[in-house]
Amino acid sequence: MNFISGLPRSGSTLLAGILRQNPRYHAGMTSPVGSIYMAMETAMSRRNETAVFITEPQRRDMLRGLFSSYYAQLHPQKLVFDTNRAWCTKLPALVQLFPEARFICCVRDIAWIMDSVERLIRRNAFELSGMFGFEAAGTVYTRVNRLAASDGLVGFALDALREAYYSELASKLILVEYSALTQAPADTMRLLYDMLGEAPFEHDFESVEYEAEDFDAALGARGLHTVRRRVEWVDRQTVLPPGLFERFENDMFWRWPDANLRGVSMIQLTR
Repeated sequence: MNFISGLPRSGSTLLAGILRQNPRYHAGMTSPVGSIYMAMETAMSRRNETAVFITEPQRRDMLRGLFSSYYAQLHPQKLVFDTNRAWCTKLPALVQLFPEARFICCVRDIAWIMDSVERLIRRNAFELSGMFGFEAAGTVYTRVNRLAASDGLVGFALDALREAYYSELASKLILVEYSALTQAPADTMRLLYDMLGEAPFEHDFESVEYEAEDFDAALGARGLHTVRRRVEWVDRQTVLPPGLFERFENDMFWRWPDANLRGVSMIQLTR
């Protein structure tokens, strides 16, 4: 068992689409396992008066059993990469449940994440998005502020990543920059396989496919999990107002000089 986490709109679905070309692997968009895991944590907490009868070993067994129960019938004999942005907040437990697991964290310039979400909203101009509570009122400023809040789509993921990056378990992380994955996919995957201790595999970067049309349509965000067939970097001009785009220029903490105190493995373009 391995995990995919990190920031939204940063290549996690693309990475899953590439990994699933390998017949030994299963990977995909955010699965139901994360939300069920957290619901089980709540059910086994002191909030439930009968939780007094649940021992620590039972808690471990039930949480670990969730993964095997969910994936055993769907993808037997495959190495699973389960995706959820919350996994970065669960390292102390998950490392005990799966000592050999690695956590692949996809990252990207925060301003371009905001730009990507806003572009998606504008492409679905006649749909209200569940990312903003299906609210009709709002501006690009209120949307970005909502995303950046500590409980927002981007703010929560950024805080979770920061928590894991500076934790005592940071050596379990592998950060993969979106620019590296899209501009040098072959080199990126070669390095990733090496860091995972896995045998190399020849991927086809001209024919990567992944989509979740029904899920995206229900969220009012068609195209949210659609991956272009060809892996490539697309240069473009931002749709965000200048001041808003520049607001996030210092938020990529993993690029700060001397910030990598725990020896986190990273795959980046040479700058």
